[in-house]
Amino acid sequence: MVMNKVSVTLGIDIGGTTTSLGFVDRVGNCLVEETFPTIAEDPAAEYIARLYTHIREVYEKISESHEMIGIGVGAPNANYYKGTVESPPNLKWDGITDLAGLIQQHYSVPVAVTNDANAAALGEMKFGAAQNLRHFIVITLGTGLGSGIVVNGDLLYGHDGFAGEIGHTTVDPEGRVCGCGKRGCLEAYVSATGICRTMFELFSERREDSELRKVNAGDLTSKMIFEAARQGDILALEAFERTGRTLGIKLADAVAHTSPEAIVLFGGLANAGAFIFEPTAKAMEEFLFCTFKGKVRLLLSGLIGRNAAILGASALIWNELEKKKE
Repeated sequence: MVMNKVSVTLGIDIGGTTTSLGFVDRVGNCLVEETFPTIAEDPAAEYIARLYTHIREVYEKISESHEMIGIGVGAPNANYYKGTVESPPNLKWDGITDLAGLIQQHYSVPVAVTNDANAAALGEMKFGAAQNLRHFIVITLGTGLGSGIVVNGDLLYGHDGFAGEIGHTTVDPEGRVCGCGKRGCLEAYVSATGICRTMFELFSERREDSELRKVNAGDLTSKMIFEAARQGDILALEAFERTGRTLGIKLADAVAHTSPEAIVLFGGLANAGAFIFEPTAKAMEEFLFCTFKGKVRLLLSGLIGRNAAILGASALIWNELEKKKE
């Protein structure tokens, strides 16, 4: 008797340092997963060859009882419409890489590609804090600041596939230089790197003692600032206060564009909990246009403690497969 195989999708998250992949069922159980070095210096074709080897090894563990029916990929500078990755900042992939096409040379299943923040938004909608919501924004707070915007239950891609760059809206036109080359981007203030820059500004502005003054600029991390804040470090607490206030003001602006039911905070810096959440919520409510006051919830990710990157990429392809059935 031949057993009916259980359908699963493959979620792949391509980062500048590591790649994570895993097979996920319809309800968000990650059955098997693996992480391996991306090796940013490798050309795209060499990377795909290594990726294929890892996929094959992981899939062999479940292939007797499970069938892969689609592949979702979260990647930097990914274009959902074209299935391409275009000049990613942390990878040595020249020009435009047809990522979906390269993967489909190995697998004859549907492949969908988007950026990591959009994947996070879909992950929250299918498996996390945004289940049953049709209008929301996900803000990813990592090395940079990404965003995924959902309107009427659909991810907003814009005409060219790159909509949702809230991290590169302007806080101060004469402000900090951002990694993108612009000045004063939100990402330069609200991110793991941004809060470190704020900390060093506070060292020069304020006289209070802080254990973090002993840390070299290149060694300071947002996790160190979080641990110091937990210990009551005045300057670390102020760094979170400034970071949250800046984020809250810009989220109030974002609300005016799409009128979301909720905004979900996701990623490493969001794991600081109340330290970032409370000043953000306070400032957002303060600066909301009166029509929106009291209507927009600020939520923490529902994927904390799970492999959110894999779940997000998997949610992308589950979403595509479900749309085809409609």
